[in-house]
Amino acid sequence: MGDAEIIKLYFQRDEKAITATMEKYGGYCITIARNILRDEEDALECVNDTYFKAWHTMPPQYPKILSAFLGKITRNLSINRYLYNKALKRGAGFTPAPLEELAEIISGDQTVDEVLDKAELLKSINDFLSELSREKRGIFICRYWYFDSVSEIAKRYDRSENSVSVILNRTRNKLKNYLEERGVTL
Repeated sequence: MGDAEIIKLYFQRDEKAITATMEKYGGYCITIARNILRDEEDALECVNDTYFKAWHTMPPQYPKILSAFLGKITRNLSINRYLYNKALKRGAGFTPAPLEELAEIISGDQTVDEVLDKAELLKSINDFLSELSREKRGIFICRYWYFDSVSEIAKRYDRSENSVSVILNRTRNKLKNYLEERGVTL
């Protein structure tokens, strides 16, 4: 079933929308949640919460790209769950390295999520990413959007883990300089 048909089901308040979403995007959403949470039960719960939130968001919202819409919901719910677990000392030693890596370039009293929600920063980051090579952009997005591990990225791009780490480090430094040059307060 196509995205337009799935969205139409949401707008018609037809419960088949959830089933169609699960069939088409369930694996995609669970991968995002697992990469962030590293816990199967929490990941499944966040994905179920994604369907619930999608149900209550459409209408009125009409997503242009359903996969990105669902991915963003899953990602935000998973990050919130991670922070909740960490606050209750339930993190089991897992540290969300991608968030910590980004925190190196974004400072102040705001969390990474609060800063990332600002339209100016998002536009600047998108502009920066559009200037990168396809491979470097892909590596960056795999790490900081999908929370893929360095080893997973290395396999996907047929590179060593060290090479991927170097690319990520250099790209973060370039992003920091890029944002500073454009007057984005870090």
